[in-house]
Amino acid sequence: MRLRNVTGSREMIEESRFVVHEPAAWKGKWGDVFGNDGPIHIEIGMGKGRFLMNLAAANPDINYIGIEKYSTVLLRAVQKMEAQELSNVRLIRMEAEEICEVFDKGEVAKIYLNFSDPWPKDRHAKRRLPSRQFLARYHEILAADGRIEFKTDNAQLFDFALEEIAPAGWKLEAMTRDLHHDERMLVGNVMTEYEERFSSMGNPICKYIIYR
Repeated sequence: MRLRNVTGSREMIEESRFVVHEPAAWKGKWGDVFGNDGPIHIEIGMGKGRFLMNLAAANPDINYIGIEKYSTVLLRAVQKMEAQELSNVRLIRMEAEEICEVFDKGEVAKIYLNFSDPWPKDRHAKRRLPSRQFLARYHEILAADGRIEFKTDNAQLFDFALEEIAPAGWKLEAMTRDLHHDERMLVGNVMTEYEERFSSMGNPICKYIIYR
């Protein structure tokens, strides 16, 4: 999807108190950022922030960190936070490849991957967020009993993601290829902007939950 540049978006993000500007400095100390010892949940590729903010509003005892590499997109989340401030949400503008520099071993309780870029060319497979290369990174930062939840409307990406689980040393806890018609997995589901759009078009939503 082509992103429209917003002039001054980086500058506006740099001035925001909701964005952590030197995240590597807080590695192993994210509880200090939030001022509590609640669990840390992160969303990688958070988009405009609707999913994360709705989760945070419903779960005030959990700390949420949204990671987004595009300034233009992250700015929308910043604007949402300005309209509805949530003390248990912080945002980071960074590349997903850098997560091990930002979070310590076992520091994260849950990781959400929602409607990630499919990187359709085979030579780009290692850039896909549910790839074995990224699963190795998640292994480094996720708590021993942690979980990864992945949602997509891209059937080919979901097939790829399923194939990566076992070789990467992970296990499948639950999965569905039609989330909105799966009563068990739909319980407590929080929709993203993309999920609402794609499901309204009749696209089935795939989801898995994995652990080690």
